[in-house]
Amino acid sequence: MLDFVRIYVLLLIAHLVGIFGLASFSNGQAEQSETSSVVDTKSTPTFKRIRTHLDSIRAIDTHDHLEFDKVPGLYTLWRESYFGTFIPQLAPKTEHVPVATWWPKVQRSFANGRTMSFYRYQLPAFKDLYGVDFNKLTLEQAEELDRAIIAKYRDPNWIRHVVTERANIQMLVIDYDYTPFDYVCPYEFGCAVVRLNPLFRGFHREEYDNDAESPYSYAERMGLPLKSFDDYCNVLDHILERAASRGAVGLKSTMAYHRTLRYDQVTRDHAAEAFGKQRNELTPAQIKAFEDFIFWRLCELSAKHDLPFQVHTGVAMERSNPLHLENVIAANPQTTFILFHGGFPWIGETGMIAMRFQKNVWIDSNWLPTVSYTVAKRAYHEWLDVVPSNRIMWGTDTLHAEGLYGAAVFTRQCLAEVLAERIDRGEVSEEDAKRIGRQILRENALEAFPRLRRRIDN
Repeated sequence: MLDFVRIYVLLLIAHLVGIFGLASFSNGQAEQSETSSVVDTKSTPTFKRIRTHLDSIRAIDTHDHLEFDKVPGLYTLWRESYFGTFIPQLAPKTEHVPVATWWPKVQRSFANGRTMSFYRYQLPAFKDLYGVDFNKLTLEQAEELDRAIIAKYRDPNWIRHVVTERANIQMLVIDYDYTPFDYVCPYEFGCAVVRLNPLFRGFHREEYDNDAESPYSYAERMGLPLKSFDDYCNVLDHILERAASRGAVGLKSTMAYHRTLRYDQVTRDHAAEAFGKQRNELTPAQIKAFEDFIFWRLCELSAKHDLPFQVHTGVAMERSNPLHLENVIAANPQTTFILFHGGFPWIGETGMIAMRFQKNVWIDSNWLPTVSYTVAKRAYHEWLDVVPSNRIMWGTDTLHAEGLYGAAVFTRQCLAEVLAERIDRGEVSEEDAKRIGRQILRENALEAFPRLRRRIDN
């Protein structure tokens, strides 16, 4: 009996050990499985195939400011980048200050910004165009890099080489904000949009210090009368008609930096009350009424002259929320509206507007991966959930060739991650994913900009 009890106890212990051992083993397997499931998309075969495909596409960059025509140097590449714009601690340096003096002062800024997209987007340019790892750069290497950059910009073909060959971009849509009524691009791979901001101040001649952006000076050069509000509206029409005839492909407003995107519908008589008066003679309400009317008028002219309307949204606090544009978009179904920067941080709201107004609204993701790669990746996923794939575009939104290259690399990588994840989840075929990538990088721009398509086709 004792032996039986002993045997029973031993069997019971073995059974319990087996249970707990199996449970422990199962938990270990679960932990291992959970760990192994955290896979960097960029390491998957799917991503590599999609990325190779996206890199092969001759892209259309729908927004850039490529105006860099002077020898930059290393400091200028950072100063004229978004890292230099948004990091006030970036120590200044004049051309007479040697890199050896400037370099130690900026190391803390670079270290503190190392995780920021504003910092990381330029790293591919240093690596691919100059063969250096910027994160590990010594002072001596920084001085050598500075000399290399200056040498590159002595070559008049450098910018064209980077844009068309290294970044594989066929055409740039460029905003020359310093010459708003000059539509002749200095690059054969560029075409212009009309910067509209100066036109919103047209209630008085003295609003303009620069003749290049004054509609009054423009009217004098063109022999047009400009003595009444009706005259002013006619000048707006002439500006856009001439722009279209001289190769401009669209319109661009960045008024969200200066005021709300809420443009109310205002009568012509109400808007005319501000005309001919100086700013100090007007109330804020009168100025807003004038600007509101002009925006609506420009929407009409956008449709009339077949010039899509690029509108800066987001990145300017609450007033730049793209939802403020809903009334204008709804009332102007013949106007093509392109919402810039994905409305960051209101990417969901931007997607909702594009979902509701699928006939005449495009989302442009330019700048977004540079602002926040993480948000850009989430935005592409969200937008592909709610809008057709032919309603999303991209752009670099930079000032120099190196920034453009880095932003292009960042965008292609971000988009490839999104498409690869959807393929691996079984949500889309690889064939469809490649087609979607081509739409976003190229075909959608040709659909949205009829004049751009005609230029490329010719």
